[in-house]
Amino acid sequence: MNRGANAKPLEGILVLDFSQFLSGPSAALRLADLGARVIKIEKPGTGDICRTLYISDLELDGDSTLFHSINRNKEGYAADLKREEDRDRVRRLIERSDVLIQNFRPGVMERLGLHYDAVRERNPALIYAEITGYGAEGPWKDKPGQDLLVQSLSGLAWLNGEADRPPQPLGLAAVDMAAGTYLVQGVLAGLFRRSMTGAGCRVEVSLLESILDLQAAELVVYWNGGERLPQRPQTGGAHAWMPAPYGMYPTADGYIALGAGSVEALGKALDCCESLAGCADEASRYERREEINRLIAGRLAAGTTSMWLERLEAAGYPCSSVLTWEQLRREEAFLRLGMTQTVYRGSGAAMRTTRCPIRIDGAVYTSSQGSPRIGEHNESINEWLEATEHE
Repeated sequence: MNRGANAKPLEGILVLDFSQFLSGPSAALRLADLGARVIKIEKPGTGDICRTLYISDLELDGDSTLFHSINRNKEGYAADLKREEDRDRVRRLIERSDVLIQNFRPGVMERLGLHYDAVRERNPALIYAEITGYGAEGPWKDKPGQDLLVQSLSGLAWLNGEADRPPQPLGLAAVDMAAGTYLVQGVLAGLFRRSMTGAGCRVEVSLLESILDLQAAELVVYWNGGERLPQRPQTGGAHAWMPAPYGMYPTADGYIALGAGSVEALGKALDCCESLAGCADEASRYERREEINRLIAGRLAAGTTSMWLERLEAAGYPCSSVLTWEQLRREEAFLRLGMTQTVYRGSGAAMRTTRCPIRIDGAVYTSSQGSPRIGEHNESINEWLEATEHE
């Protein structure tokens, strides 16, 4: 095992990934990116439901690109958990593992005999990590834990967008990915504590708790401000509680984003100082938010994005263009990050995807290993189990 200066920090850690869809697999992927060996346990024949869950009509080598995007850098092991013979092999894997990840509905792992109390007896040092939709208790515990549903129940969709428009969910699986991120934090904390005590632990994260935590700043204002609901702005629409100017505004040829900054500097850059007179203090920027936003929007619509960027940047005002992916990929700043990598399946099928966004001591972590086919590595994993049985 390589434990030199160039080794990835989690090399030597074995993770069993029983999870499906996005949240759990995304957590297992991040652990794999950081050096862990991740074995994905799937049902023979059908596997992870995410293999046939599409966000577009694009497919690669028989599986959805969504599956490929969060299951790269893993080994595939097929096991029918309803068969005692397969469960026995899985238990033997659990005995040799450091981390187990699962996101089944409450009660499923209990019925299979693979719940925390059962596996802890076999491996007291195991970090048992699980994601639920709404927690293991309460009236919502059996509700479907899908990203859109949790965005809707959590208040996030209602908070997002402009006034007088319907609730607007985010255009990506923010809840799933947030839960996966929090689970990784819990797993790493568990591994750290185990290094000092030798004892494993149970790490629990729910989709609802995760997205509530992402709204912490906004909820603090609500809970501590007389439970007064925020009013979404009619123009700009970036944040329900931020005073003007703040948001995205149309220009003559696109859009421009304005961050929070000096109203005086903005007035000079836009040649509308007189109109913004008396709006420098924060109270005025709240009370006259719609008036200020309409004024700024009208002014920005009269010029091109590049013209306004030049003026605003010269004035030191925080701003940016609003890019499409097509525009972003041509930017030098994006190219310098090197955020893309190509991964390959055993069949030779290739896919371009993102890399791990974490750097440690300047090292960029990549891997060319693509997602596994169902049970692709059963033979090699079983051989490894037999060879290491009595170590």
